[in-house]
Amino acid sequence: MIGRIMKIVSRQYTLLGENGEKHDAILMGKVRRQDVPAAGDLAEAEYVNGRWVIQKILPRRNRLIRPSCANIDQALIVMSVKDPDFSPALVDRISMLIMKADITPVLIITKCDLGIPDETEEMIREYENGPMKVIRTAKDEASDEVAAILEGKISVLTGQSGAGKSTLLNTLEPSFHLATQEISKALGRGKHTTRHNELHSVAGGLVADTPGFSSLDFSHVSASELGSCVPDFIPYLGKCRFNDCIHQNEPGCAVKEAVESGSVPQRRYRNYLGVLEIIQNRKEKYL
Repeated sequence: MIGRIMKIVSRQYTLLGENGEKHDAILMGKVRRQDVPAAGDLAEAEYVNGRWVIQKILPRRNRLIRPSCANIDQALIVMSVKDPDFSPALVDRISMLIMKADITPVLIITKCDLGIPDETEEMIREYENGPMKVIRTAKDEASDEVAAILEGKISVLTGQSGAGKSTLLNTLEPSFHLATQEISKALGRGKHTTRHNELHSVAGGLVADTPGFSSLDFSHVSASELGSCVPDFIPYLGKCRFNDCIHQNEPGCAVKEAVESGSVPQRRYRNYLGVLEIIQNRKEKYL
């Protein structure tokens, strides 16, 4: 049987078969010595002595470490308009890591029913005018647009704590209830309660509801490749005067020209430069 790993709790695995049936399975010892399986992996399994045994993990299209998922089609960056406040710096840093993993970022704006401050509206419209898909949602609203993008895909949710990731899934799929908690007013952030690695069936697709990028780690990203991780920069890559342009101080930079003309938002470019500085400072420590 070829099955997709839906759930991992300790050393117990749940496989989704080709006909939609679910099976409990264990892992062959030789597989454990190779690569650590993740939710979303496709696996070959055999029925041996009354139980399913995973014999092999098939090649992956991509893999995220935090959250631990594989073969992901898209990442939904869930951000609220307030409580907590909308953060374009966080959106940009998460989307860079998502693009680096060869995954499509989608921005989901929650709590729009609370009213959107003018400055936040301006930030959101910058994304809506760019290449990233943006969907606005409100409390207790089962968004048809969100349901449509989930269908037939493996998605991972990430973004702000307290922005309503689990609430969004519960509204779309009332047949199950993920553990959620109210925002801690004292801390000003949410507390996530997911305790294991699992894909959930939602709106005809599979969704990993996880704590997301708990650590925005750019240690595996080089200065030369960071530009290709910014969706707004893509149309201008390869058009700079120098092939090794990192869009910082070089003359004849197509990205900087796009920023100056207003084709790329100044805010997006500033956030890029902030991450680029982190990468450059990190490298200097090892000289």
